[in-house]
Amino acid sequence: MRILLVEDDLSLASGLQAALGREGFVVNHVACGREALAAIRAEAHDMVVLDLGLPDMDGLQVLSELRGRKDQTPVLLLTARGEAEDKVAGLDRGADDYLAKPFDMQELAARLRVFARRLSTAASSQVSIGPVVLDAAAHTVTVDGETLNLPRREYMLLKALMESAGKVLTRSVLENHLYSWGEEVASNALEVHVHHLRRKLPDDFIRTVRGIGYTIAAV
Repeated sequence: MRILLVEDDLSLASGLQAALGREGFVVNHVACGREALAAIRAEAHDMVVLDLGLPDMDGLQVLSELRGRKDQTPVLLLTARGEAEDKVAGLDRGADDYLAKPFDMQELAARLRVFARRLSTAASSQVSIGPVVLDAAAHTVTVDGETLNLPRREYMLLKALMESAGKVLTRSVLENHLYSWGEEVASNALEVHVHHLRRKLPDDFIRTVRGIGYTIAAV
């Protein structure tokens, strides 16, 4: 799951990126409202974590503009404002949840996992291609009924490919699924993940399209 974190406190943002990354989320960070709106317009994210106290525009304004575009990406508000009116205003403008600062990191992660489960339920949570079954809600992969224990990035790679079966995904698209903006990525990192994943899957399940990327044939 890809999260856009909109937070001007760089120390807090860095801590959130690290903590949520350990929870299996890919977190991209911007520090102001206008950057957030541009990022959402340019690239799809599964969720937005939005601070209300931004330096260039109020977080509620960002939320209003987002919903004004008919963009229904789930939004969780972070707020240091304790007044009930602010929380009600956020929910009325289309926020899906809010969390008051200071907050417990585990509670934030738990609320985002609820979003992830809702998204998996809204879409088809289970993708089956041949003997391989990926259940996004349960976060499991089985081959002929046997469960695979996949590292986080191998799971994310397989999920991206299976959900786009029949399409060729380029290196850059796949790397965007696996890594946050600015994260250092070795030149052969994607190939290494594909290599390890192929050893656990049926022969020719993941196919290389030379010079472009990878694909899984739709069945």
